[in-house]
Amino acid sequence: MRARAVDMLRISRVVSDLVRAEAFYARMGFRRVEAAAVSNAAELLGLLDVTEVVLRLGAQEIALVQCNPPGPAYPSTSHSNDLWFQHLAIVVSDIERAVRALGPVEAISIDGLQVLPPSSGGVAAFKFRDPDGHPLELIHFPPGQGRAVWQVGGEGLFLGIDHSALAIGSGRRSLAFYRRLGFRVVARSFNHGAAQSRLDGLPGAAVHVSGLRIPGADGPGLELLRYMPPGRPRPHTAANAMLTDWVTLSVPGERSRVVADPDGHLLVLDGQSLPADDVVSRVHSTLPYVVTV
Repeated sequence: MRARAVDMLRISRVVSDLVRAEAFYARMGFRRVEAAAVSNAAELLGLLDVTEVVLRLGAQEIALVQCNPPGPAYPSTSHSNDLWFQHLAIVVSDIERAVRALGPVEAISIDGLQVLPPSSGGVAAFKFRDPDGHPLELIHFPPGQGRAVWQVGGEGLFLGIDHSALAIGSGRRSLAFYRRLGFRVVARSFNHGAAQSRLDGLPGAAVHVSGLRIPGADGPGLELLRYMPPGRPRPHTAANAMLTDWVTLSVPGERSRVVADPDGHLLVLDGQSLPADDVVSRVHSTLPYVVTV
């Protein structure tokens, strides 16, 4: 049976210091969800001694997961075209004020926020890292761009999560994979030039962007980033490494399981129907996981 997702529930990140990480995301308006329903995603990944906090910004959620013991650090030499790259795009109402409100951060972008040309959507954006090295992006959509929910505005400076972007090696393979899960292409662009290079902190950046969404879903979407040329492949690493981000998708009626896309990005298919004796038997201590979708 093919798994068909109905929504993206949550984006999870492994962190080394939960208190520090929560304080950092609180600077962008993320607030703890005290009564959050914590999924069995960590167990599915073989992470049996974890502390997890769910945070919400607007209508979207992330989870911060601290493992005991902590795993290897996020690669310090990461670039935006490396195939382990995965960021969160946080929509803001005023990007200049939002960048100032962040305070000191480790920037990915060169020379501050960048405004892309109309051929790339005309968005204003700024990329940076959280304390563990995970990439993030602040993004502001001009009139007529992005989802309608961002055009009507909202309360506050930091509004919510629009998407998670993944660097990929092959558009054909990745699009086939995500289409089988129920995603559909809703936008395409080819981004290049000086502003894109400064945004990515990557000289000569040229990237084919495919925006994906699950039809009818309210959660965030995905962006597939096919850089020309692509960067380094995802390294094999322990499941408790800081590199282990994952996206949780709702697949009602399906068996809960972990899959990896063609480049090793992890997805938890949450069907809320996992047998108690089938939690750890299908996962491995290193990546990539077997794709069974």
